[in-house]
Parts: sequence; structure tokens; C-alpha cells
Amino acid sequence: MAKDFNIALVRVDSRLVHGQILEAWVPHVRAKCIIVVDNKVAGDSFFETIIRMAVPSEIEVIINSVNDFVKNFVFTHGDGKKTIVLFRNIADACDAFNQGFHFDKLNIGNVYNNKYKICCSPSVFLCDEEIKCIKNLLEDPRVVVELKGIPKGKAIDIKEALKDCWNTKP
Repeated sequence: MAKDFNIALVRVDSRLVHGQILEAWVPHVRAKCIIVVDNKVAGDSFFETIIRMAVPSEIEVIINSVNDFVKNFVFTHGDGKKTIVLFRNIADACDAFNQGFHFDKLNIGNVYNNKYKICCSPSVFLCDEEIKCIKNLLEDPRVVVELKGIPKGKAIDIKEALKDCWNTKP
């Protein structure tokens, strides 16, 4: 099953599937599949139904918990159905990475936390725990983390956005 997917985008977006994904990212990467990786949605048939209703019928939708996703999918570029992987939060994306879903780029589009420490962009507010997760993720030199809302927008390297936080203790 996993070999049939070409992961074109791994993204953290607290809104999961919404207009920006469907109108900008899907056409940009020519996605034929969206995989939503979220423990809450995977366990709730109502949320699952809403997401499936929002996505055009020609786009396959797969909804998994983090653990099930890691068991069933590997990060791969190449042949297969162009796929967008969406996580609701940074912790789940990092958890999937640590369990073996080793992506090379993580796009952070929309994250809001009431306990945020830093505003990295108009739509990304990170707390200490999220900063720590990102820092751990970036210990792998092959991984790039960028802030980018839409495909035509300018990407901000997370290292630049967090440069003032790196030397402070959470």
C-alpha cells in the first residue's frame, strides 16, 4: 500500500483540511490523495465524515492515528499517487518522525497555542514544547523545517524564525 504514494508535502496545519489546502496546495503539488494524521479525527466518525465531505471526490482521503500511519506508510518521493500528509500539530509530526516516518521537509502552515512563546509568522505561534520538538527534529541534518502558508508565499526557515529562542531555556 505505502509504495503507491509519492509524498509531495508534509504539513502541520491546525485546521487540517480547509480552503488553503484544497485551493492552493492540492493543485500546486497535483495531489491525488490527502492523508490526515490525527488521533482525535481518526477516532471520531463525525470529524472523519466532515473532512471527507469537504474534499472533492477525485481526491482520495485517508485518515489515520499517528501510530497506524507510521505502521502503514513510509516517506517516499518518486512513483505513485501524489500525496499530502497533514498533521494537526507539531508534536504529532515529530512523533511520526521519531517512530520512523522520516520526511526531509516539514511545512508549518498554521499553528496556534494559547501558551505561545513566540510568534514566528502571522499564522504560527509556538510554545516551548513545540520549539523543543522542532529543535529535536532539526538534529537530523537532512531535515528542513519551513514556515509557508501558501505555495507562492515566501518560505521562512524555522532556524531564522527561532534564532532568539535557541539559546534560552524553556
